[in-house]
Amino acid sequence: MQLLKIELYKLWHSRISKVLIFGYFLLIFSIAILSTIKIEFGPINFYLAEQGIFNFPYIWHFNTFMIALLKVFFAIIIVAMIGNEYSNKTLKQNLIDGLSKAEFLRSKVYAILAFVLTSTLLVFIISLILGGIYSDYDELPIIFTDLEYLVAYTVKLFGFFTFCLFLSILIKRSAFALGFLALWQVIEGISFGLMKWTLSDLIPQISAEQIFKFFPLNAMGNLIKEPFSRLSAIQNIADQIGDGFVKDYSVSFLNIIIVLIWSALFIYGSYSLLKRRDL
Repeated sequence: MQLLKIELYKLWHSRISKVLIFGYFLLIFSIAILSTIKIEFGPINFYLAEQGIFNFPYIWHFNTFMIALLKVFFAIIIVAMIGNEYSNKTLKQNLIDGLSKAEFLRSKVYAILAFVLTSTLLVFIISLILGGIYSDYDELPIIFTDLEYLVAYTVKLFGFFTFCLFLSILIKRSAFALGFLALWQVIEGISFGLMKWTLSDLIPQISAEQIFKFFPLNAMGNLIKEPFSRLSAIQNIADQIGDGFVKDYSVSFLNIIIVLIWSALFIYGSYSLLKRRDL
């Protein structure tokens, strides 16, 4: 708990961190704004809240997917947090004051975990409120169906933020760490394309998709699949044009395990870098 207090103290006394943190949580609350969207144009009368996006249990899928898109804002906080430790020499001062490298890293992981759990709690509360107002279903068994999306949301954010932590310690400079994060997404995409092109010839028994699901960012993305095609309106349109589809939207236990393993590797890699470096 003391390590967490130290980290929160640093964040609270950083103006940029405070602005980004408040902005991040404010954006989480902004999901409620979707319920007010109305479009009236001649005969067109569109009210988003009436499209079923806030129905239980669909709301757990929709809200976790949409709010998870905001994770880049907190990624900036993590990268800046580590960058400031190096540029302001606070990391070296902490070590001089008696904080071990393992304790330094644990303070960062505890801060990440605290924000992830806080974010998950907010998503839970907001979803309950919006569902209570707009959902067509109010039976308890239906309300608390599909809560595994909250678990997937927690694991997804924790995995992504530990990846950001690792990159920040590896590269040290905030801008370059964020740039490499974007580059890694491109690298995964190119790797998938190359595997689809060559893997079937080299190893016909294994598909590119089977390997690609183990890539870190792709594994995180697969935790919560897009929810829009689940809407009955979208599926009706697909059926009418003869392009109906069947898709598995469930949370995969294998994907959760993959992301947790990557998270452990990122934390271990961060510690290995800190341990080897002369700070």
